[in-house]
Amino acid sequence: MTNSLLSINGGRLWQSLMDLAEVGATELGGNCRLALTDEDKAGRELVSGWLRDAGLTLRVDALGNIFARRAGRNPDLPPVMSGSHIDTQPTGGRFDGNYGVLAALEVVRRLNDLNIETEAPIDVAIWTNEEGSRFVPVMMGSGVFAGVLTLEQALNARDKAGLSVADELQRIGYAGTEPVGGYPVKAYYEAHIEQGPVLDTENLPVGVVTGALGLYWYDVVVTGQECHAGPSPMPYRRDALKVASSLINRILTLSDDCQPDGRVTVGELDMHPNSRNVVPGRVRFTVDLRHSDEAVLLEMNNALEALIAEAATTGISIELSVVQKMAPTHFDSGRVDKVRQAVKDLGLVQRELISGAGHDAVYLSRIIPTAMIFVPCIGGISHNEVEDARPNELEAGANVLFNAMLAEAGRVA
Repeated sequence: MTNSLLSINGGRLWQSLMDLAEVGATELGGNCRLALTDEDKAGRELVSGWLRDAGLTLRVDALGNIFARRAGRNPDLPPVMSGSHIDTQPTGGRFDGNYGVLAALEVVRRLNDLNIETEAPIDVAIWTNEEGSRFVPVMMGSGVFAGVLTLEQALNARDKAGLSVADELQRIGYAGTEPVGGYPVKAYYEAHIEQGPVLDTENLPVGVVTGALGLYWYDVVVTGQECHAGPSPMPYRRDALKVASSLINRILTLSDDCQPDGRVTVGELDMHPNSRNVVPGRVRFTVDLRHSDEAVLLEMNNALEALIAEAATTGISIELSVVQKMAPTHFDSGRVDKVRQAVKDLGLVQRELISGAGHDAVYLSRIIPTAMIFVPCIGGISHNEVEDARPNELEAGANVLFNAMLAEAGRVA
C-alpha cells in the first residue's frame, strides 16, 4: 500500500469534532462538559454510538472508562490502544482531549473503509475525568488504570457540592462492571493538540512527543500580622505581602538558568483580610516548578527551599507545603520511533517536543509502552473557549497516528 492510501478521512474527522462540540457548547465557541455531568453523559452517548456504528464492541469499567474494540485476526494478542478524554474545562475548547478520541475513532473507520484486517485488536479508550475540573485528582481514569491511584480514592472524590464520583457514575449510567485495568496492552498512542505555541509559531503540522515535564506543586503561606494602615508606621509592621512579593519575584527567576525545559509559575495569590486600609497579615500563593530532567527539578526544589528559609524575618513566618510531585516522563523509545517513522513516511518535517502538560499518556506510560503525537493549536491557546486548530493539521496528526498504529497492530496481508 502506498503512502497516499495510508491516510484518514480529514473531512469526516473534522465533522465529528464539530458534532461533538455541539454538546455543552458555550457562547464563545468552546465547550463545557465537566466530568460526569449531564453534558458529559450526552457526549459519551454520542461518541459511543459512533464507535458501535464502526463495528466496535464496547466495555465500561467501574470508573466509567470506555473501551471500544476492533477485533484483530488473533484475539489472544494484547490490543493496541489509542484515545484520550472528552470531559472539558468549564470554559474549555473543542479539541483538548476530544481530538485524541476522535482521531482514534477515525483510524478504525478508515481501516474499515479500506477493508484492512490487523493481527492484533485495536482499542479506542475514553478516560474518565482527565481534566480534574469537577473532581480531584486530575487524570483520574488513567491514574486508576495504571495503579497510580486506587479505585476507592477515585470513587470517593467529591465535587464542591459534595457529590461523589461513585454517585455520579451511577446517576449517568456509567458505573461499569469491568475491573479497572489489570489486562495487558501492547502499546498506547495518544494524539493531542500541543496546548502551547511551538508548532504553531514554527508553522509545523505535527510534533513527535518524547516525554513530559516532571513537576512539583507547592502551597506557600506567609504569616505576619494585620493592622490599621494609617496609624502603623512602616518599621513597626509585620507586613506579609511585603515579604511575599519580594519572595515571589525571586521565585520567578528559578528557571532562568534551566532552559529550555525549566518552568516556574505562581498561579494563585490570596491575601487576608484583603481590605484596602489593612496591612495584610497572611498571604497564600502557589508555586509550580517543572523540568524534563529529574536532577534539575530537584535542584530547583532545593533552590526554592533556600529562598523560603532566607525570606523569613522577625515576626514573619513562612510555611512551604508540597502538594504534588510527578517525575519527568520518558516515553517508550520503540513507540516514539514508530511515530518518527510515520512522520518520515508521510513526508512531514520532524520536530520533537517535550509535553509541558499532563495527559492520560503520562500515567499510562508507567505500565504500557507509550508515545504521543502533537498537532498545533492556533496561537498556542488552550483551556479557553477560543481554542482552535486547523483541519489540515488535525488530519496530518491523525495520519501519523494511523500509520503508527497500523505498524504496531500488524496488517494482515
